[in-house]
Amino acid sequence: MFNIKLLNKISANGLSYLDPACQVSETEAPDAIIVRSADMHSYEMNPELVAIARAGAGYNNIPTDACAEAGICVFNTPGANANAVRELVLCALLLSSRKIVEAIDWCKDLKDDPDALKKVEKGKSQFVGPEIAGKTLGVIGLGKVGGLAANAALDLGMNVLGFDPYLSLDNAWSLARGIKRAASYDEIFANCDYITIHAPLTDETKNLINAETIAKMPDGVRIINLARAGLVNNDDIKAALASGKVAKYVTDFPTGDIIGVENVVAMPHLGASTPESEENCAVMAAEEISDFLLNGNTTNSVNFPNLSQPRSTKFRITVLHRNVPNMISAVSGAIGNAGVNIEHMYNRSRGEYAYMMLDTDVHPTDAALEALNAIDGVLKVRILD
Repeated sequence: MFNIKLLNKISANGLSYLDPACQVSETEAPDAIIVRSADMHSYEMNPELVAIARAGAGYNNIPTDACAEAGICVFNTPGANANAVRELVLCALLLSSRKIVEAIDWCKDLKDDPDALKKVEKGKSQFVGPEIAGKTLGVIGLGKVGGLAANAALDLGMNVLGFDPYLSLDNAWSLARGIKRAASYDEIFANCDYITIHAPLTDETKNLINAETIAKMPDGVRIINLARAGLVNNDDIKAALASGKVAKYVTDFPTGDIIGVENVVAMPHLGASTPESEENCAVMAAEEISDFLLNGNTTNSVNFPNLSQPRSTKFRITVLHRNVPNMISAVSGAIGNAGVNIEHMYNRSRGEYAYMMLDTDVHPTDAALEALNAIDGVLKVRILD
């Protein structure tokens, strides 16, 4: 039986997708953890811990590099909340155009006013805003969310220009034919009335929207950031809003210095805050954890390569290791020297780390396990039966 610890409230229906061999437990020594928003950077990882599943797409709250060094496989749930965020992108497009938030706030001041209807008719002109149909939307990042948002904007009559330097074949196939692909960020910046960002926060994308890139945009551009706070430089966006270069900034990741700034629409990270999204994320996290604990498959791992193979023998040896020369021969040699025949062997690398699965008909001896763990570069060995 595997013990699963929850660091946040997780959908009960989602947890029902855990394999019967996995049980939710309050133990301090779990085999796996499912987490949503809890910060794990100061969390003390117990030696028994082999997997962490983030019920959501982002995983900045998990120290993935430290987990890799400890032989802990980290998963996320890409696409599980994509529709929820897509819907909020459409909402953000309208919020950025029609001065809806300001109009609603203005109406609140007319509460119990007997002349409210007359004042509404007289005052509505101050909230005039453009329609989005016929305008050009730039989509930065064409993954699950960006692709859905691009397709939906096209259906609403917008011209859509997308850019993603790491566009996968699967995501490319999901894009509608009418979406044009930009050759660079600069092409997006120069040609779009609206820009929505759906990129991870990396060294490459940090402060992607800054004074220099904003200067390349048309006057009155509207920017939507439902991805991560660090993608937009707050000082630079505030200056651009003050000058009128940027007409509106909608963010789902507001920091204290941006809240209350004129022409900023700040939302409290509502992107995935739907019951459907939370359940979808929980289902995917439960399935990933179960499959890894029972079969060793690493579907949607973020710190080790994705490797998934059906079980073909009674026993499976899994080896998380550094991506260094001669590792395959060292592992297979240790197994062979112990008199164990390898029926099937799979290995895949990703950056500094790699993952190996070996199917055998014989349970490895303690001596074989000791030999595997003694190999320089091996991070964690598991035996699945």
